[in-house]
Amino acid sequence: MPKFLVVFASLTGNTEEMADLIVEGIQSAGAEVDVKQSMDVDADILLAYDAFILGAYTWGDGELPDEFLDFYEDMDELDLAGKKAAVFGSGDTAYDQFAAAVDLLADKLKERGAELVQESLKIELNPSTEDKDVCRNFGKHFAGAVISIV
Repeated sequence: MPKFLVVFASLTGNTEEMADLIVEGIQSAGAEVDVKQSMDVDADILLAYDAFILGAYTWGDGELPDEFLDFYEDMDELDLAGKKAAVFGSGDTAYDQFAAAVDLLADKLKERGAELVQESLKIELNPSTEDKDVCRNFGKHFAGAVISIV
């Protein structure tokens, strides 16, 4: 069974709630998953896993949150070829760039050689009841895609 990891940054709890729901989805597919906050781990942790999902809220006008900056910059040193990945995050449509941190993370993963196995997930602020199911399905689909590939 592939080793799964979810790494996220959350300020108000919205992205953390998304992470928890995505983890539920991964587990519902029969996979085990580790969960870490971005400020508590170094980016090289990604090398110890077959598949991972990164999640962040968007700060200001489309930036990554401070809690994710070191992790993001440290990814420049990594060769993620062969790794399966996906990205999620929360944002606010009041800003010109909705959940742009998600796009920054996805671009960095592709640049470092990771294979994004599904489209990124962006949620407006905190997950609604419908969004909660979307998050669970995001995790379940990710695990299913990775398990069928590996």
